[in-house]
Amino acid sequence: MAKEGVKAREVKRARLVAKYADKRAALKAAGDFIGLDKLPKASSPVKLHNRCKLTGRPRGYMRQFGISRVTFREMALAGKIPGIKKASW
Repeated sequence: MAKEGVKAREVKRARLVAKYADKRAALKAAGDFIGLDKLPKASSPVKLHNRCKLTGRPRGYMRQFGISRVTFREMALAGKIPGIKKASW
């Protein structure tokens, strides 16, 4: 489980990316790299990191489900994900 502050920081970054997306695109198209440098560093889309929607875990993220592998396994074993069942042979 990730710390609440780390999850909040990621949400803040996502808000900043959305807020400055148009301005950033316009500055890039104009080739104004000095203007780009003056924007907040956290507003760059490269700073975003995928995190599990339930626990906030940054590693082992499965894009198709939006959760980490650990959470995916727990939910699959509990039968909470339709169409997924644990293989046993």
